Amino acid sequence: MTQSKLALWFRTGISLYAPVIIALLITLFPFYWMFITSLKDSREIFNLQGPILFVQNPTLDNYKYLFESTLFSHWMINSVVIASITTVFSVFVSIIAGYAIARLRFRGASLLAILIFITYLVPKTLLFIPLAQVLSQLQILGEPATLLLTYPTFLIPFCTWLLTGYFRTIPNDLEECARIDGCTRVGAMARITLPLAIPGILTAAIFSFTLSWNDLLYSLAFVNGDANKTLPLGATSSLMVNDYFFWGPLMAASVLASIPVAILYFFFVDLYVGGLTAGAVKG
Repeated sequence: MTQSKLALWFRTGISLYAPVIIALLITLFPFYWMFITSLKDSREIFNLQGPILFVQNPTLDNYKYLFESTLFSHWMINSVVIASITTVFSVFVSIIAGYAIARLRFRGASLLAILIFITYLVPKTLLFIPLAQVLSQLQILGEPATLLLTYPTFLIPFCTWLLTGYFRTIPNDLEECARIDGCTRVGAMARITLPLAIPGILTAAIFSFTLSWNDLLYSLAFVNGDANKTLPLGATSSLMVNDYFFWGPLMAASVLASIPVAILYFFFVDLYVGGLTAGAVKG
């Protein structure tokens, strides 16, 4: 390899990979900082004289504190159950609604799709007050079940809009051939359309689970009692007391809370990106 070719290869590599490496470092640094802080004791966390980017004396005391001195396991279970139930329900309703808008011909279908998406754009800070009044009249305010009713109010609109666009990318001719062979519309949908729409459905499911898992506003407004709290609410309310922050346990809770979402994106990132882009640009 000549010197000119070597210089060209070096410049090309720098121009291609340097921005990616820089962006990767910027993106991962908060997670790295969160992780190393969770392994430090209080003395090392507040010691600015030593190396702050590394752990001198790693310890698991912060993780032990979560499980022994807080209701972290209850918060985790509540978040898993609530996020899973709301995800399944929201995706199921969104599949039916998205399919109807994409496939059935009726007046105002396009306008309905736009209105559904506009509903998602309404800030949650404007909705939680009327929702609180409704939940109070139902006499379930303060219970975890309130989140099962409120989370779908912002999950279903976006998932319906996303799946509507994705269903429109699937050729309608496939369903028509199935119906000619004797399938009903529901049968053609179940046997032809839904298997082809799995990337879009997984995208909607991951999106719904992530929003439900990370929500703080609705859980703060609608849930009472330490044992009923979700993970974001429990961690912030119990580990942030007045003006004092339990940084070690708080970072440990953040590390554990990020694991389920990280696993989802790790295994389904290709389907998620494909489903999100297809559903966003079609229709």
